[in-house]
Amino acid sequence: MSRIAKLPLEQWDPRIVAAVKPEEASELEQGLTRFFAHCPEQALGLMGFGGALKMNRSLPDRLIELVRLRIAFFNQCRSCMAIRYSDALADGLNEDLVCSLEKPDEAENLSNAEKAAIRYGELFATDHLAIDDSIYDELREYFSEAQIVELGMTVAFFVGFGRLAATWKMVEELPDAFQETEKEIGPWGEESVQVR
Repeated sequence: MSRIAKLPLEQWDPRIVAAVKPEEASELEQGLTRFFAHCPEQALGLMGFGGALKMNRSLPDRLIELVRLRIAFFNQCRSCMAIRYSDALADGLNEDLVCSLEKPDEAENLSNAEKAAIRYGELFATDHLAIDDSIYDELREYFSEAQIVELGMTVAFFVGFGRLAATWKMVEELPDAFQETEKEIGPWGEESVQVR
């Protein structure tokens, strides 16, 4: 059971209901919104920021999903690891690529740009002060300044809110493999759930 109570839908601010359209979204797709709804103004601001990151993205959906899943492993966020977003699947993400995240530097099916972005996300999640000039020089080989800023904001969002979700222990709707929170797991080799 989650450590924070989900706010029942009938108590959500009408603006959050309009933004989420819960009649079109599963409980899993409603995700953190069910908890953030306790604080409607903050929830709406966060939804605006998260939506801007997604809707105005210049980076490939597949790349972002690979980075998100690698960060989810370090955060040990069960819901983050279980979910596969449909836009990333449409952009070529598959479970073979997800399995490559166990050892991304050795993966032959990841591009050099993907490996650079994954390395950046991993360091951000594990040892952010190790991100030095050489890491940014590597990113500049594949990405524009604007894309590096976009990647940084996206990674910060994933690290922060993935850690928050992990502490809230939101596992009820997840496949069985992701419900056990006493051992470390990865997003690879487990049953996943596609969301919109």
